[in-house]
Amino acid sequence: MQERERLHLIGSVPLDNSEQVFHRLAQELGPFLRCMPDGETGERSRWVFFQRQMLLDHPAMEIDPTVPPYKFIQWDGKLIREVEQMRFKPGVDPRAVAFETGYDAAALASYEVFKRLRNVDAIPAAVRFQVCLPTPQASGYLYVSGPARGTYFEVYERALKTALANIVRAIPADSLPIQWDVCQEVLAFENYFTDRPTRYKKQTFDMLGRLGDAVPGGVEMGYHLCYGSPRDEHLVQPKDAAILVEMMDGIAAATRRQIDFLHIPVPKDRTDDAYFAPLKIWKRPPGTKLYLGLLHHDDEAGDRTRIAVARRFVDEFGLSAECGWGRTAPGRLPLLLKAHRIAAEAL
Repeated sequence: MQERERLHLIGSVPLDNSEQVFHRLAQELGPFLRCMPDGETGERSRWVFFQRQMLLDHPAMEIDPTVPPYKFIQWDGKLIREVEQMRFKPGVDPRAVAFETGYDAAALASYEVFKRLRNVDAIPAAVRFQVCLPTPQASGYLYVSGPARGTYFEVYERALKTALANIVRAIPADSLPIQWDVCQEVLAFENYFTDRPTRYKKQTFDMLGRLGDAVPGGVEMGYHLCYGSPRDEHLVQPKDAAILVEMMDGIAAATRRQIDFLHIPVPKDRTDDAYFAPLKIWKRPPGTKLYLGLLHHDDEAGDRTRIAVARRFVDEFGLSAECGWGRTAPGRLPLLLKAHRIAAEAL
């Protein structure tokens, strides 16, 4: 793997704005990055939580009084929060509903900063501007009640594709990778959502295939698979990488265009063969880079061990963290950056 492809950053960085993010990443990790996210700062720092407010403010939506609040629970049983879920108001025609997700506006504003810094060599010329987008299931499973969810997925997918079209229209293809953030789908495969539909696998792969195919062929595109990190910890602790391998294979089968990269997480305590073993049967799509999220805060020895174990089961891979850093304590950022730099230099 080329030097500038050794690292992949998921998206969020605990800094105040995109300019700070770009400067910091370029200074610390610039030679090892093929693309750079804007840090998902401001209202995006809690990932899709700001989409809940968009839905609460939308004239077509209302709190669903027929369902109890959804209990958002972490892997260890801790209640993160209870969330009142929404539905379309009676009489609303979903075909006429349009959501303004805000992802296009955020991307275009950050790209202007990125372009200015790259033009003065503050960002290496070869680095691209990475845009991370959620799927309809991200906000749908969390904020929309079960009876309304299927319809919501269709309406939100339409909105996402509109935002995507605005992004690819404004940012040159050779400067733009699109990353689809796949979290609630992974949790559904783990049976985290007890009201998942019977055909959840087909629903998931069909949707991820459509989203991937909506990205023009000249634009780099990939998927980040995730177990969530609302409190900088997974919502589910995976038994091994088997579900992630199943999902990577399913996404590849459903996506007609090139998949340029895939990312999967590796928990900090998994230095055993059993976690990585399913990667032995993974069918890597031609030309697809794999990034393993095995780099962790202040655990250089563990990082080396996880890399060594992974090499027994997969031939070539780049390095990453499990998830974005937006929910971690800002004081941990220097050591996270150091861990990435040390691992990339040694790869």
